[in-house]
Amino acid sequence: MHSSKHIHLIGVCGTAMASLAGMLKAQGHRISGSDAAAYPPMSDVLEELGITLHQPYAEANLEPRPDLVIVGNAISRGNVELERVLDTRIPFTSMAAVLHDEFLAGRESLVVAGTHGKTTTTSMLAWIYEVASRTQPQFAPSFLIGGVAENFGTSFRVRPLVGGVLQPFLLEGDEYDTAFFDKGPKFLHYFPDAAILTHVEFDHADIYVDLAAVKTAFKRLVNLIPRRGRLIAFDGSENVSECVGRAFCAVERYGFQVDSHWRLTDLRQEGVVSTWTLLRGGERFAELQLPMAGEHNALNATAAAALAAGQGVSAAAIVEALASFRSVKRRLEVRAEVDGVTIIDDFAHHPTAIRETLRALRGAYPGRRLWAVLEPRSNTLRRNVFEQELVESLALADRSVLAAIFKSEAIPADERLHPENVVAALQARGMPSAVYADADGIVAAIAPELRAGDVVAILSNGGFGGIYEKLPQAIHRSMAVRA
Repeated sequence: MHSSKHIHLIGVCGTAMASLAGMLKAQGHRISGSDAAAYPPMSDVLEELGITLHQPYAEANLEPRPDLVIVGNAISRGNVELERVLDTRIPFTSMAAVLHDEFLAGRESLVVAGTHGKTTTTSMLAWIYEVASRTQPQFAPSFLIGGVAENFGTSFRVRPLVGGVLQPFLLEGDEYDTAFFDKGPKFLHYFPDAAILTHVEFDHADIYVDLAAVKTAFKRLVNLIPRRGRLIAFDGSENVSECVGRAFCAVERYGFQVDSHWRLTDLRQEGVVSTWTLLRGGERFAELQLPMAGEHNALNATAAAALAAGQGVSAAAIVEALASFRSVKRRLEVRAEVDGVTIIDDFAHHPTAIRETLRALRGAYPGRRLWAVLEPRSNTLRRNVFEQELVESLALADRSVLAAIFKSEAIPADERLHPENVVAALQARGMPSAVYADADGIVAAIAPELRAGDVVAILSNGGFGGIYEKLPQAIHRSMAVRA
């Protein structure tokens, strides 16, 4: 696409799609997009980019006729815009294909993959490269992240190609399918020169039938890495070990195992700051400090450090970058502090992610009463495949509140999660727990119960009915009445 085109994105409010819209606009294309509903942070990103957003989907959104349509992976047959595209033969493609064709050619592809931790780890890796580039310009990164990296204030950056220099492009590699016409994972389009594999668990129950299918997808990604490449793989998962077992490239394990190439030792947490010693091949590599809580974030940082060091980034740059890392929007993000109540936003999509978030908050806010407020919204959480695991994760909080599952009618009745079953199991353990129809019901119920010192973790991968704005307002009103 060397000439300027009108490109329309269906499903533009997805994190990767909104980022791609910005990348294409920076190339000089005229961009429009549509979605069913918009919410922060990506709605804010689109507004800042000056990209026209149409809501809801409608045939009229395709007027004037675009030169090309990019179809998001959440879009299915029956969508009115997609049907118009097919009927009128407007050229269309997928996000992953455009990334490969327009942005990865001539660049070094570095991919972060795994069931958990992709967004945070990619953001850490991008910031490490950015800090390194201050003294070594060849490390200046282009990147695409599935969230807004706070050090950059954006989810993407594309630097112009420079002749004779193989510039790095850092990508979050998503295992979700590519489009309605391409059911393979998006990351198979990215052909990594080097990669990170964080975790492998069953997820995306709407497209993967079982764990074996998930592992097959990751094995295919590993099989794309050339012999000259490198793979940084978590050492604490048998599933990861299976997926990397037949790699043709060098594999470096990271974690807490004594024989791992990259080993964390003496991990300590004081409030929201984590510190540890990182060993490389049994030798001290660096003393690392990260202003984030949680063992999982120390592991994410270690993976990013390992990949960067193997590509030639200095230990000094890695230490400086991690010490100044500012996290990602919607990852343990403090959204408000109202009358002594701290409200945390976390992009929870899986029981394991919920468990690690609550563990991190326990360490960061010791002795404080912890509330878990969950919207079962992801395609996995809306199903009953992890009902018991969800109970075990939520049991780490002092109080749990669940909303009814998002768009329950889209899930077959025999596959559907029943939040009341989760609540009953928690109550049987003596843990106060309740379920409400929606965000408004939750806000009305818990705001009068909250007191100074409480920490409220709001767990959702969507807008959650505006609860992030409604709850602080209700707390303030309730505290005023009590005063």
